[in-house]
Amino acid sequence: MFRPCIDLHEGKVKQIVGSTLTGVPGDLQTNFVSVLPPEYYAELYKKDGLTGGHVIMLGPGNTEAAKRALRAFPGGLQVGGGITPANADLFLDAGASHVIVTSYVFHSGKIDWDRLREFNRKIGATRLVLDLSCRKRMGQYYVVTDRWQKFTEIQLNGSTLDQLSAFCDEFLVHAVDIEGLCQGIDLELASRLADWSPRVITYAGGVSSISDLFKLTEVSKNRLDVTIGSALDIFGGRGVKYSDAVKFNQVLKNHGIEGLKQWLNNKG
Repeated sequence: MFRPCIDLHEGKVKQIVGSTLTGVPGDLQTNFVSVLPPEYYAELYKKDGLTGGHVIMLGPGNTEAAKRALRAFPGGLQVGGGITPANADLFLDAGASHVIVTSYVFHSGKIDWDRLREFNRKIGATRLVLDLSCRKRMGQYYVVTDRWQKFTEIQLNGSTLDQLSAFCDEFLVHAVDIEGLCQGIDLELASRLADWSPRVITYAGGVSSISDLFKLTEVSKNRLDVTIGSALDIFGGRGVKYSDAVKFNQVLKNHGIEGLKQWLNNKG
């Protein structure tokens, strides 16, 4: 299923090439900056019944913008970016269904089990999404943190997902090396995730067309959800019409993968 997103940078809705979030002046590559506020997109997703999307705060200065989006679609959106046990309630009380956590629990390049347990005590596993966004190194995928710039020692595989599944409700995985490039999805990663995961996973990264959306659904046997950013027309993209992504969900829900094939063929 398609899940929507709202990426926030300096309080504005933007689409950014993920690997350029280094914090070094001049490195950042931005594909799109919206003139519309984040709550506009939240209200759009609410109208179209698109639950489970994520609001990602890319750096400081995004808290109020995120809260406005969450209030516009109570219970319909997840939120991530700098989330800790100390501030999780702030966003849950604003309307987030879940908080998304990466750097806080992947501390000093390792899984900090005490911090994971702390989250579970504070909000419960059912409201926690673990962000396992990854980059490839030496043929394997490793979790990356700190705006996707730091490799951890944690290899993304079935064993890791099994261990972590007891502490969360879902996983979110950005294929960071292709995030924001609109050059096609990482089918190898998608296939592995579908085989490995005992939890719902939302995949992000590289979707360039409605055909990519179908490929991911097919290769994962409909076990992965997927989000689209820079390719969407509502974010200035040319690859995927938002209306087609909404229709994709409707056809998949009512007619399955075979129904999607027929719908895509009819679209030409």
